[in-house]
Amino acid sequence: MKTSETNTSQQDKIQSLEERNAVLEQQLDWFKRQLFGRKSEKQLLDEASAQGSLFATNKGAPSIDTSTDIKAHKRKSNKQLNGDEVNDTGLRFDASVPTKVIDIPRPELQGEDADNYEIIGYKETNRLAQQPGSYTILIYRRPVVRHKSKQTVKTTSTPSNVLEGCYADVSLIAGLMVDKGVYHLPLYRQHQRMIDSGVHISRATLINWIQKGIELLRPIYQAQLKSIINSKTLAMDEVPIKAGRKSKGKMKQTYFWPMYGDNNEIAFTWSNNRGFLHAQHQLEGFTGTLLTDGYAAYSKTVAKLNEKEDTVTHATFGYTRVVTLTEHYRLSQ
Repeated sequence: MKTSETNTSQQDKIQSLEERNAVLEQQLDWFKRQLFGRKSEKQLLDEASAQGSLFATNKGAPSIDTSTDIKAHKRKSNKQLNGDEVNDTGLRFDASVPTKVIDIPRPELQGEDADNYEIIGYKETNRLAQQPGSYTILIYRRPVVRHKSKQTVKTTSTPSNVLEGCYADVSLIAGLMVDKGVYHLPLYRQHQRMIDSGVHISRATLINWIQKGIELLRPIYQAQLKSIINSKTLAMDEVPIKAGRKSKGKMKQTYFWPMYGDNNEIAFTWSNNRGFLHAQHQLEGFTGTLLTDGYAAYSKTVAKLNEKEDTVTHATFGYTRVVTLTEHYRLSQ
């Protein structure tokens, strides 16, 4: 009888030790994930308090210091705005967007008369800037100073922006245009990326900024195009590009017409067809040698340009060329 009771007691102890061992192994695995796991596997340590079933079975388990903070990866959720994303200037962003404060000095505080002034407050102007892969709020903090004896108040003006009164920094406008034109990232995708980054701006605002940015670049483009037309030798080609809606699920076939000049410059004009009239219009005023492939439209263009006077010489390199105009431009950089 005693032997049976002893066996039962030993089995209970073995079962208890196995349960304790299982709990300790779970704790050890959890700590390993915090120290060595991938970011997506890590958790905030203070979340462990919510995992009562993991630690409650053993009163002797080591306690967790909830005052230690470990940054965890957090997935974005489609949560509703709570109203805290709008600052005094009207620019919308939440707490997840990094900010950078740029202190603008006031001359009165640095001169010999500095003792006569005191800072009574600050004025802030916010602009949305872009860095590779992230967005930053630039906070231009300008001291408001008061002359102690004269009781006059002064503040420093905000640095000038490429678009006056605009929330967008020049880096953001340039980034929008480069992502759209060079990396073929549509504005709706850039808009979604901003929302995922915590910045809440309407797509109409982005379109407005792009349009204003284009107008800023237009004089540069026109000057570059004029420089290409003044070249002695000009290379021209036509490149198909889908643009505009033709029918449901189909886009129109349009064309870029890159032109490459003597000064290693290239300009892309556009037309909705491959006809010679566009090339003729773009080459008005050109005198020199036009280098193209064997497409018949160029021969017709040169013939039209030389109706009054032979000013353009047509040179072709056929369809066996090694590099295209755009490739030649990239190789020359």
